Parts: sequence; C-alpha cells; structure tokens
Amino acid sequence: MAEEQSWYRLGAEDVLGTLKSGRGGLNRVEARKRLEQYGANELVAKKGVSPWALFLRQFKSFLIIILIIAAALSAILGEVVDAVIIGIIILFASGLGFVQEYRAERAMEALRRMAAPTASVRREGKEVEIAARELVPGDIVILRTGDRIAADARLIEAVNLKTNEAALTGESAPVEKIDTIIQGEVGIGDRRNLVYMGTAVINGRGTAVVTATGMTTEFGKIASLLQAVKAERTPLEINLDRTGKWIAISALILCFVLAGLGVARGHELLEMFIWGIALAVAAVPEALPAVVAISLALGVRRMAKRHALIRKLPAVETLGSTTFICSDKTGTLTQGKMTVRRIYADDRSVDVSGVGYEPEGEFYVGGETVSVEAESALERLLQIGALCNDTALTSSGRIWEVSGDPTEGSLLVTAAKAGLWPEQLNRQFPRIGEIPFSSERKRMTTVHQTPEGRVAYSKGAPELVLDSCRYIYASGRERELTDEDRESLLSAGRGMSDDALRVLGLAYKRLADSGEITEAIEEDMVFTGLAGMIDPPREEAKEAIERCDQAGVKSVMITGDHKTTAVAVARELGLLKEGLVLTGVELDGLSQAELEEMVERIEVYARVSPAHKLRVVEALTKRGHVVAMTGDGVNDAPALKKADIGIAMGITGTDVTTEAADMVLTDDNFASIVAAIEEGRGIFSNIKKYLMYLLSSNIGEILLMAGAILFGPLLGLPAGAIPLVAIQILWVNLATDGLPAIALSVDPPAPDLMKQKPRPRGQGVFTREVLILMTVGGVWSCLVNLGVFKWALDAGRGMLEAQALCFLTLVLIQFFKAYNFRSDKQSIFKIGIFKNKWLNIAIPWEIALLVVIVYTPVLQHSFHTFPLGGFDWLIVVLLAATIFPVLELTKAIFRWRERKKA
Repeated sequence: MAEEQSWYRLGAEDVLGTLKSGRGGLNRVEARKRLEQYGANELVAKKGVSPWALFLRQFKSFLIIILIIAAALSAILGEVVDAVIIGIIILFASGLGFVQEYRAERAMEALRRMAAPTASVRREGKEVEIAARELVPGDIVILRTGDRIAADARLIEAVNLKTNEAALTGESAPVEKIDTIIQGEVGIGDRRNLVYMGTAVINGRGTAVVTATGMTTEFGKIASLLQAVKAERTPLEINLDRTGKWIAISALILCFVLAGLGVARGHELLEMFIWGIALAVAAVPEALPAVVAISLALGVRRMAKRHALIRKLPAVETLGSTTFICSDKTGTLTQGKMTVRRIYADDRSVDVSGVGYEPEGEFYVGGETVSVEAESALERLLQIGALCNDTALTSSGRIWEVSGDPTEGSLLVTAAKAGLWPEQLNRQFPRIGEIPFSSERKRMTTVHQTPEGRVAYSKGAPELVLDSCRYIYASGRERELTDEDRESLLSAGRGMSDDALRVLGLAYKRLADSGEITEAIEEDMVFTGLAGMIDPPREEAKEAIERCDQAGVKSVMITGDHKTTAVAVARELGLLKEGLVLTGVELDGLSQAELEEMVERIEVYARVSPAHKLRVVEALTKRGHVVAMTGDGVNDAPALKKADIGIAMGITGTDVTTEAADMVLTDDNFASIVAAIEEGRGIFSNIKKYLMYLLSSNIGEILLMAGAILFGPLLGLPAGAIPLVAIQILWVNLATDGLPAIALSVDPPAPDLMKQKPRPRGQGVFTREVLILMTVGGVWSCLVNLGVFKWALDAGRGMLEAQALCFLTLVLIQFFKAYNFRSDKQSIFKIGIFKNKWLNIAIPWEIALLVVIVYTPVLQHSFHTFPLGGFDWLIVVLLAATIFPVLELTKAIFRWRERKKA
C-alpha cells in the first residue's frame, strides 16, 4: 500500500490498483475481511479517568493537605468556626479543580461527534447506504451536496465539487476539488484531490476511493495528538503549590521549635502545645485558596464583559504572564468578511472604503471622492458583480450578513455602497438563464432580460475572462481590445495580486433575442474591469498588537492561508516588522532543534498543518516562553491543549476546540485577548499583594514570639513572659486573613500595568524586592511590638495589660500594612491611598470589632484585654503608624536603585 501522504500524487487508476479496488466498489466478503483487518472507522479514545479519581486528585495539592491539618487542629482547639470556614474553602477549591478537569476530558467526545453517522458507498456495482463505522480502505464513496465526509479519500470523479474544510484547516473559504494528479510536495490545504473525514460537501458531486479510516485519517491523527498532549500546569498552579509548601513547612517547624523552647523556659507542656498549634494555624495561609478563587472569579466576570469566557480559572493568571500570542488570521486578526478594496475600470484604479458587510463606503480616484453615476464603466462593473451572483445580502437590525459565497457577497456589498441594491437590480433585470461556475471553467455567466434585450454578465479568473473578450468598455463606449489594453489589464491584476487581493475579471455581452444559452455566449465579450478583494484586518487588532509590543508580548500570525495574503495582512497590522516568514513546507524541512533556535524570530507562519502548530508551541515553550495559542478548527485542538493558554473562537470555533481550550472569545477578536492579558496581570498582582501582606504579618508575629522566647532574658523580660496568648494569635489571624486580605484581592490595577514586561516563566511571587519588603515589614513589626510589650511591663502595667497593648499594636500595624502593600514598588500616594473602596470598608469594620473586644466586659477576660484610656490609644496608634513611612522609604530605595541601573 502506498504511503498516506502520496495519494494525491497518484492517478485515480493507480490509487484504485494500489488499494485493490475498482470503480464498482468492493464485494461484501472483501469489505468484511478489510473491516477485520483495519478495524472500525471510528475515533478510539484512551481509557478516561473516572470522575471519582478526578475528584480525589484535587486533594494531592500540598496546600490542601496543610489546610486539612489546619482544620483538624482548629477543631482540637475548640475553634469550630475556623474549622468550618477552612473546610468550606477546601471543598470550594477542590470542587473548582474537579469541574475544570472533568470538562477538559470531554474534548475527545466532541471530536467523535463531528464524524458522519452514515455513508453512501458503491458495493458490487450498486449504491448502498451503510454505517460510517463500516467503511474500509478501498470502498467507493458517493459524495453529494450537504454530505458530511466519513473517511479520508482520493477523488476519482469531481463535478463542481466544493468542500468546507474549515474544521480541519481553519480557513473558511470553500475548497474547489479536482480529480487529477497534484505534483510535488504540498500541505493538507492544497491537496485538492483528497477529501477528509469530518469535512462537508457544500457544492457539486463526486466519487472517491477511501484511503484511510478511523485513527489513520487526518481527524484520527488529531485525535491521537489530542490524547498524547499532556495539559501543562499553569504558572499560577506551580507558584501557589510551591508557595504553600514553603510557607507551611517553615511555619510548622518554627512554631513547634518555639513551643519546645517555651517548655524549656518553664511553661507547661499543654499550654505550649496549644500555643504552638495556635501559632501554626495563624501562620498557615488558609485563606489563600479563597482569595485566589475570589480574584479569579471576579476577573472572569470582568473578562466576560470584555468578550472572553474563561473555562479554566488558572488560565486568567496565565494570560498575565504570556510572552507569545500565536494567533489565527481569519476572523481573529481580520474581519472574517471579504471586502472589495480596489477596482480597475476605464484605465484607472478606484479605491473603495468601508469594511465588512455594512453597505457603507466611498469610491476614490487619486484620493478624491468620485460619484459612481458619473463613472459609467465603474457603474457597469458594479452592476455585473451584483447580477452575476448567487449570494444574498440581508440585514437584521444594524447587522448585515451574506448568505452564500463570501467573495460574491463582497461584490453585492460594493454595489450597495453605490446605491445599486441587488433586489432592485434583479427585479429590473430578471435572470433568465445561467452557465454555472465550475473549477474547470473558473468563471460564471448569467443571462438577464433588460430593456435593451438579453444580456450575458460574466465574472471569473481575470486571464480567462480577458481571453474570451474582444472588446473593452472605456470612456463611455465599447471599442476593440488592443494588445496594450490586455497588457495594462494583466499588469493591474498582477499589482492587485501582489497586494494579496483576490482578483476577478468582469465582462458582458449583448445577445440575440432568441437562441440557446451555451458556453458559446462567452465568446467576443466586452471586458469591463477588475475587482480586488481581501479579508481586511481589524482596526482594533492593530491597536491591540501595539499594546502587546508595549507590554513585552510578541504577536505571531499562524494561518492556513497563502503566504502572500498572510504577509500583506501582517504588514498592514504592524505585526510583521523585521522577522521571518515560514510556510508549512519550509517548517517540515527544519529539525526541532533548528526550529527552537530560530522560533523567536519568526513572525508569520503560512499554510500550516495541526502538527506544525504543535511544533511551534513546543519550540517556544522549550525557549522558556509562556505561549497563548488561538484556534477555531479541529486542527487547532492539540496545539490549544499543549499551549499554556489555549484560546478558542466562540463564533467560528468547533466544539472540539472549545473543549480543549482554556478560554473562549465570544467575538473572535484579537483585541479581547489583550484585554484578558491585562486582567490576568491585575489578578496576579493582587494575589502578590495578598501574599506580601499576609506573610509580612506572619513574619512579624513569629519574630515577635521568637524574640520574646529566645531573647527574653537579654531584654529583661520576666520568666515565662509571652507577648500574646493563643486566643489573641487566632484573632490576629482572623482579622488579617479576613476582610482586609479579600479587599486586596480586588484592588484596582496599577496605571502602568500594560507597560511592564512579562515576568519570566520560573519567577514566582517572591522576587528580591518582595522578600525585602516583607522582611522589613515583619522585622519592624516585631521591634515595635516587643518595645510596647517591654515598655508596658517596665511601667508596671502587669502581664494582662502588656499583652493587650501588644495585641492592639500588632493588629493596627497589620491594618496600616494593608495600605502599604497595595504596591510593591510604587508609592501609595502615587497610586492613590484610598482608591480601594473595599479596603476602606474592611479596615473600619475590623477596627469596630476590635473596639468591641476591648470594651465588652464578657470578652475582655477571654481576649486578655482591658478598657484603654486616651493615652494608651495614642501610644498604640502612633507606634503602629510608624510602619507606614518605613515601608514607603523601602519602596523609594527600590525606585532609586532602578533609576540608577537605567
């Protein structure tokens, strides 16, 4: 049997001979034998993971394990409310992970749904309908308009056959099929004598011999890739797991070491055990999953308003660290709507404004607006384009759409821009006959009844239409075509093609009042002009690419379209600067090592296949990049799953890409990706603020307790003196981990967020500056609180009052820190001290609760507090406020060092 990729290079009879088949098809015995040999024509999924296994997998996270321990310890201490809250957080976080993974497992199911249920085949010379799963190599399949193709096959007969291969190649333009040999090595999109499983026949009819079934089809290869691709853990998941592990282990070791030292200094074993557990519970960031979930959930809601639906929550943050966006061209970077850009008529070029299907625009010659009514050649060309047309232009409210071929639709829209509405023209000049388009003729002609008699209107490939013309319409009259005219017209056509415009030639001919409508009417026609069209770039995509450049994110076009078109669109968008352009065939000639070496310099990929996209993602990932990949066709699913962030198209996308993706664009717009990057950066920034705030507070608490236990004698503290009791430690934990932390998770983004470079893949929350800032905050908190504790004891205030004053100072220091940590670099005065309205509500609320603890007699005994006087409050507030200038000065030093480096 010949190799799979060479079927398109063999003649029809050679293919039949190789497959030991004939035009009459296989007999039933041979078909049964081959079914046993090759297996059923269906996509086979690997054994999936059961829902229970998926759910239990969520509890493997180190942070979740620590939280379970924290909940158990809280229950032992009698802190039932704490235990219940931590339990809810655990279920919420693990439940969210389960839903995301369960949905991701459904990608294969969506792929199987795209396969055809039945197929028409010829067996023993008779046409029969069989279950598609029973198709075997060598079967002869009959293809008709509307059929979904059930297997890969080589065409042995094609009559006006067109297929829609968007699901496979990502390109929406219909593919004209042929049954002749194709020479040379070409990509999937150019193998026009092959048809593929999962694609659809949209015009004509054909007969083909099956060459591949099941998992050996192109669809099957995608299914194999999809199953082989392991979903990568997001930077957020890696960072959080690493952070949680580091915090938890460090905190537990420190707390129990301190408890042991306390026992050595004379404290009771039970008392220090309870104290150690309380300090450990306070040190573990049990609210971290909740804060992350809230940050992501609110980000998801904001992103939905900006046309991006998130399927997997961590993907939001991953977008924030993206360094490369590999984007489809059609419909994402472009309008997805063919538009006439230029017309050549009466020996001059006419530019047409307006994009999409809205019939709004002007006609320009040399930058000056022209009236179509005053330009008879232009008006006649537009009339031909509108009448020689099988597509309809419709509107629903303010939305205009075309039903039919996008190229024909662009001609209707252009005519409507000139006030030549298709419905009126068809009533005025009714169609009475036609010669339909075919891939052999490459043209279409319609015959209409006009007041001047019967007239034939024709459009098609410029060279063929021009060859059939004897006359030209110019300067308001018909005259004979000269060689100079022909050369001028062909040169104008080449110029349009060089600008990546798809070019059509248009002509007409007056006919006798009677006579048959045959191809003979296409001789001696009158050439009217050329129309050049393109799927134009989105204006907002150009701005979005500029914003990406400012944010240090490189945009790359990766398309199934032709190189010339891809380059023209990329240049217009400002995406192609000094980088390389590579085709799928050229990519095949590179080893993976060679691709990895040059991948950062490539800006446009054209005529690519599913495997190519996957290779690009792998090469960029190997170079340390965080890659976002967009896609709409089935061919994109493996690359979307492999990428750090897979982005599916909501309008043109398939179920398969949606199930494999992390995010879905509801407007298929590149600009929405950039908006999502901004949200992702904001979310990571807020998670960092929360962690800085929480850990700096924890450092302060642990250093305070460690300082008192380790250096108590040196400081002159009484034997057995500890600054905080267990209940106070737990309250500090509740006050700092509660509303202020959640308020930081919804902090407004910094003004310069999209001017910052993406952080490296391996860089977590704890940069050098963050660690210094947390340490400074923690150390200063420790010094201030130890000072307050010692001062109170030295002043003869007693242990209870000393602990109360230390407790209140510590809590207020944490509240001041919450404002400081709204940025790790910028001054709080620059970003606006009171810009976070939720923090402005949370802090007064927590202060009110603190006042209740201080002045309610029943709570004073439990919390070791007493009713403070004005002087005590003044001391506590002033000393707590010292943290504010200390942290602001530290950030000012950071900024000074950065300016010095620059």
